[in-house]
Amino acid sequence: MKSDLVIVYHRQPYEEVLVDGVPMRRENKSPNGIVPTLKSFFGLESGQSSWVAWEQVDDEDARARFQKVIEIEDSFGKYRVSRLALTSEQVRSFYHVTSKEAIWPVLHGFKERYNYDPVDWPTFREVNWAFAEAAAAEVSDDGVVWFHDYNLWLAPGYLRQIKPSARIAFFHHTPFPSADMFAMLPWRREIVESLLACDVVGFHIPRYAANFAHVAHSLAGAAIAEEVETEPGLSPEGMALSELVTPTTLRWKGRDVALSTWPVGTNVDYVTGLADDPETAAQLEDIRAETGDCQLILSVSRTDYTKGNVEALLTYERLFERRPDMIGKVRLLLISVQANRNMQAYEEVQRGIEELVGRINGRFGRFDWQPVALVSRAIPFKRLVAYHQAADICWITPLCDGLNLVAQEYVSACVDGDGALVLSEFAGVAVELDAAILTNPFSNRSMDAAMDQALDMPEDERRARMAALRDKVARYDIRAWIAEQRRAFAAIRGAAAPLGDAA
Repeated sequence: MKSDLVIVYHRQPYEEVLVDGVPMRRENKSPNGIVPTLKSFFGLESGQSSWVAWEQVDDEDARARFQKVIEIEDSFGKYRVSRLALTSEQVRSFYHVTSKEAIWPVLHGFKERYNYDPVDWPTFREVNWAFAEAAAAEVSDDGVVWFHDYNLWLAPGYLRQIKPSARIAFFHHTPFPSADMFAMLPWRREIVESLLACDVVGFHIPRYAANFAHVAHSLAGAAIAEEVETEPGLSPEGMALSELVTPTTLRWKGRDVALSTWPVGTNVDYVTGLADDPETAAQLEDIRAETGDCQLILSVSRTDYTKGNVEALLTYERLFERRPDMIGKVRLLLISVQANRNMQAYEEVQRGIEELVGRINGRFGRFDWQPVALVSRAIPFKRLVAYHQAADICWITPLCDGLNLVAQEYVSACVDGDGALVLSEFAGVAVELDAAILTNPFSNRSMDAAMDQALDMPEDERRARMAALRDKVARYDIRAWIAEQRRAFAAIRGAAAPLGDAA
């Protein structure tokens, strides 16, 4: 039986664990996060649904026994998983080298970290073709194939060649760069024409859609067929990522390509439920007892040069240089989790963070007080919610970030209506959470001012800002994003005729 919805994402829709040496598949522990969010679409579809992902398989015997398609049944329903057996070399080339060393820095505007030399583009094409073939085998004639993220940029174009009548959607979970940045990629036209083979391309915020429209026009001659005034809640004036007008339709080679713009939200009900849980309350009490009378600053991110962890630590160090009266009165908990342990760039970032933490603690620490606590491992989500509730300040200051769910989770966890959020203007979520203390992480003066403002803010102002933030997070929660994606699917399913070959 073919599927009405095929989700194509590099991660598998379950967690694999070893039980007595035997690999077992388990449902994701937390319903918060992108994988459970995408799986929730299965429960909204009346027919069969499928997921396409890869699994690393090197052993020849294991490859011979490998099940390409498996059936899964969990709380989200019954669905198929079509799995691509990739070798470790394919994974290294496709994901760690091409995606992370060449494309990732361009997406985030880090020209100096762009590394084209080791890229094996034929392998990137090969893997994307395999994803497209698997999706074509799964989807029904009236179904939708929904690709996710930049490492599958070429798959929509390949699917259009394999199945010209396919209904194709794509969602970007990262920033989409300006035309000048995107032009650094030697494969720029090939990528853009593949994305223009979609029926709808989704982005978090209007700036990313506008950047894509500009790139598509400059490289492929696509024209903006329709644009509208930006959604009021996503158009604060004068901010770094503001766009007053949002393109909604591109026209290319006689076809219309819809652009959908809506930020992914957090599961507010789930976070709020955890915040009200007695076990969380007990953890919160322990954290507050440990923190004492100090103001607690919490910063949570992956270990990545885009996340601004070094800049945050330098700001914290300057606080004690400028205001020695704050020594012993504030503590920073930095949770920085390594996502790609085998990549040199991230190992260098981790070393830099550890060196700075050691320097700050060595310079300012006392026998009874440590300025910084560094946690480099993942923390159970319930514990993280307790830390959010304990934090007087949540410090989220990436140099560039596609969105940032941590900021939304902090606001959702502040059920008492108190707390200060410091947020980089260059995080996509800033256009939504404009009631935060906004800062420019490229400016020491701006970062220092944001630190002082957060530490010294009167309670009535904190609560007023938090009330506005909580309203926005509730308005743009995960249910709103799901509704927007379903609206886009309904629109493209209404197409009366095949869309033709975009090549």
